[in-house]
Amino acid sequence: MTLSDNSGNSRLFRIFGEGVAVNSAFAVIAAALATIVLVFSLGGPLSSIEERAGSLPWLFASDTTPEDRIAIVSIDERSLATVGPWPWSWEVIADLVDKINEAGAQLQIHDILYPAGERAYDARLLESLTGQEKSIIAQLPILQSQSERLQTGTLTHSASGISCEASRAPGQFPQASSFIGSSSVLSPVPKGHIAPIIDPDGSVRRIPALVCVDGNAFPALALAPFFQLVGSQSWQADVREDSGVFSPDQILTFDSYPGLEVPLDREGAMRISFQKSPTAFRSISAVDVLNGNFEENILDNVLVLVGATAFGLDDIVPTPYSGYSPGVELQARLLSSVLDEQVPFAPSGKGLIVVIVSTLIALICLHMALRRGRYAMLGLPLMAVASPFFAIGLHGLALVNYGLWIGWIATALFGFMASSILLIFEHARVRLERSRVVQNLTSYLPEETAQRVAFESPSSLIQAERSSVTLLSADLRNFSAIGERRPPEESAAILHYFFTKINQIVERHGGRIHEYKGDSVLVVWGGDGATPALRALNASLEIEREINSTLLSETGVEGLEPLAVGIGIEQGPVLRGSIGPANRRAHTLCGETVSVALRIQEMTADLSYPILVGEVAARYLHDASLKSLGHYMLPGLSTAHVLFAPRALEKEDKGKKAELTLLKGGIV
Repeated sequence: MTLSDNSGNSRLFRIFGEGVAVNSAFAVIAAALATIVLVFSLGGPLSSIEERAGSLPWLFASDTTPEDRIAIVSIDERSLATVGPWPWSWEVIADLVDKINEAGAQLQIHDILYPAGERAYDARLLESLTGQEKSIIAQLPILQSQSERLQTGTLTHSASGISCEASRAPGQFPQASSFIGSSSVLSPVPKGHIAPIIDPDGSVRRIPALVCVDGNAFPALALAPFFQLVGSQSWQADVREDSGVFSPDQILTFDSYPGLEVPLDREGAMRISFQKSPTAFRSISAVDVLNGNFEENILDNVLVLVGATAFGLDDIVPTPYSGYSPGVELQARLLSSVLDEQVPFAPSGKGLIVVIVSTLIALICLHMALRRGRYAMLGLPLMAVASPFFAIGLHGLALVNYGLWIGWIATALFGFMASSILLIFEHARVRLERSRVVQNLTSYLPEETAQRVAFESPSSLIQAERSSVTLLSADLRNFSAIGERRPPEESAAILHYFFTKINQIVERHGGRIHEYKGDSVLVVWGGDGATPALRALNASLEIEREINSTLLSETGVEGLEPLAVGIGIEQGPVLRGSIGPANRRAHTLCGETVSVALRIQEMTADLSYPILVGEVAARYLHDASLKSLGHYMLPGLSTAHVLFAPRALEKEDKGKKAELTLLKGGIV
């Protein structure tokens, strides 16, 4: 027989520890794969959530400083009520243009389409728009696919130096085959496009810097002023790619405005900045301008945006600040951010940044998982909740301070899923370990005591309760003498067999081992009456048949009495529970019934009966054939007790007495 040693346990703990690390690493990899699958399969909805929540840092840290370089002349509800419904006559528009020029505007930018129409007033409007070369008007390439090609009016003022060939710059700028241009009479007036990129949720967050139509690249309305302000006759521009981690995908530069760089994404679009609060932009009603009812210095030497703000004109878009902001406000935001060179953009190394941040989160989660215990059970749920806030906070910090749109949804998803999966693993590990602890404790303690030890804090108080039980005390007689003559490994093997066999037998009869003490066993059946008493008697008969016969034939040692099992049975009340200091508790049974059962078992050697039953248990064994042996003073007790023996053993006892063995030292 080979006994296990501590080195085996050490190896087991080492292997289990490595298993925790490996499982945690697999959990992180699984979280990364799940995040990738979710981001690609639910790209649309997740992108919408990322955009909406990702714009909130602008809202929380909005800039309310007045924008003195830009003013908005709004065609609002009051203007429509006074002048008349839209569209106004071109004569009224010409008057509005003249009033703005008279106020000293540096440049006026019309976020309004002027299609072919009132020929009688074309010349007057053309004169007003081109008189001082201070006006830019809008034109609209249509980016959405059309079943039929729609082209009306004339598109003019394309930017040179920009290639629209797909083979040379695949996907660099959007292509449009349909458009709504201005009247051909207004061809001399500089123009910029107002073609937005409409996201699935209806929001406008990006504007193409240029749109290609029939091989020509037309700049956005917010960029046209930077061609026109310096009086350039040739709108020359250039686009170059950049590859820095914190650089945009593309950069747009102007020959007429050296030093100005506009960051673009891979599709050639500018992201709209919502850093400024809507209150930062000055707005004057168009009717007040027409009537001269305003302070002219408000429009003096500023860029004036003319656009519709009336709700009924359908130029309304949702923004982080409001669900119905006028489109002209977006043009003001673009113009302001270009002037400040603070157009936000997603850096080329956005993916690498997300991987680095996610790796940091993974390391924190792994550290918590490997620390295990309460550190993991409390830390991992906190990380699952905190990861999205950390991701959006980092995104907001980069956006507000550096104009970098890093994004947050992938990092947040990964952090949440990694923490959650690791928490599930940790919970499963704790459940498994707790199950193992309880299972191991039940190997040493009764089940209810093992449960209490496993799940309750230790106490220095007596924790016990009275209950009625039936007890069976079994002792392996002559074991000490054999242990003195035989190797300890052999003694351990005998005890192991003895304890294992008794446990199997008593469990078949509904009993539970209370304790193994030395070479004896104390078995408990809950309750009193005939049923537990009969089960205890049947178990004792089976023990006597199976164990005595086996041990007698296999454990004989020359010169020593053979091993034998003595069994005592009694029934009655006990105090069952835990006693002792908090750092060293003991589970015990206390009471007269316990003492009587133990002493009855001791009497089996004196009376030469392998099984003896106490008088209380015998009262309930009417159907069992018991033989009264009379009154006896049990060792250590002051009251005489009547003892009984099963008659079923008489014939077996007689047979054994006829098979006496002559040993050195006498007859046994």
